[in-house]
Amino acid sequence: MFAEFANPEAISGDMLPRMTEFPTNPTRFDPYKNFKFRVKWDGQYIPAISRITALIRTTEVVEHREGGDPSTSRKSTGLNQFGPITLERGLTDDTAFEDWANLVWKYGAGLGSEVSLNEFRKDIYLEFYNEAGQLVRAYKIYRCWPSEYQALPDLDANANAVAIEHIKLENEGWERDTSVVPPPQP
Repeated sequence: MFAEFANPEAISGDMLPRMTEFPTNPTRFDPYKNFKFRVKWDGQYIPAISRITALIRTTEVVEHREGGDPSTSRKSTGLNQFGPITLERGLTDDTAFEDWANLVWKYGAGLGSEVSLNEFRKDIYLEFYNEAGQLVRAYKIYRCWPSEYQALPDLDANANAVAIEHIKLENEGWERDTSVVPPPQP
């Protein structure tokens, strides 16, 4: 059945056929790099974000078996879970991380106003760019809220490092924005 692939030279001379990995840019060979991206919420880009953890979706496995077949089990899909996303950035005067964390719980707020129930969840938008700065992919991340906020890192007078703040966002799912199509390469 696969005899034609046993001898690579049997396929169009000495070259194996290559599937194009980038239909819009068939001459591109290298995968995208991971260092050009932007994050937006409330209609504004959030400055200085230097790192965002991976978008992860996990589907639980439900195992079951039939009583008449004790030697094997069957597997089916269970609940989907979306992993938290952590955003990191160098400490600046921008207060977007702190402002959002304060909507979940604000120290010293009066009874009944510690949490802003109408505003603490936000949808965020993640844009991913190629090396030339062209938007090639985007994701909508739904109903996020900060479960952890780090205002300052460990401080060390002997260190030579940037002060990093981070916010960990729980979310209820994400999807790729299919309206974003990679443009032709410049």
